[in-house]
Amino acid sequence: MKRALGIDYGDARVGIAITDSLNITVQGLETIERKNSDKNILKRLDEILDKYEIETIVVGMPLNMNGTKSERAEITEKFLHKLKCKYNKIKIETVDERLTTVEAHKTMNFLEINKNKKKNIVDTISAEYILEVYINRLKNSDK
Repeated sequence: MKRALGIDYGDARVGIAITDSLNITVQGLETIERKNSDKNILKRLDEILDKYEIETIVVGMPLNMNGTKSERAEITEKFLHKLKCKYNKIKIETVDERLTTVEAHKTMNFLEINKNKKKNIVDTISAEYILEVYINRLKNSDK
């Protein structure tokens, strides 16, 4: 069975998470530095897609708390367009990511993660949450 890949697309860093081959569990894969360009993100995604059989890419959509599109959402939509053009054989979905970063910080505080390490893993943890939201939505639609 093919996996799903979760992406927390941020200004400075992009968090990547992946499901197991049965789409039951999620694990963080890595955080990629954006360096003001999507080129290295897309290059790294090429490498990940060569290594794993990915059926779906799930990108977190940063909406405002009232559900309207944020400025960040418009930037994310441009990135989504690049993904859809480059990976047109892969299903690309979005999920509301409004509280994923908050949840990621709560998790890191609970685990007492050193604050210097937090910025390097917050995006990966957020990507895990994004993918979990997607998987739960799939499970609930099967019922």
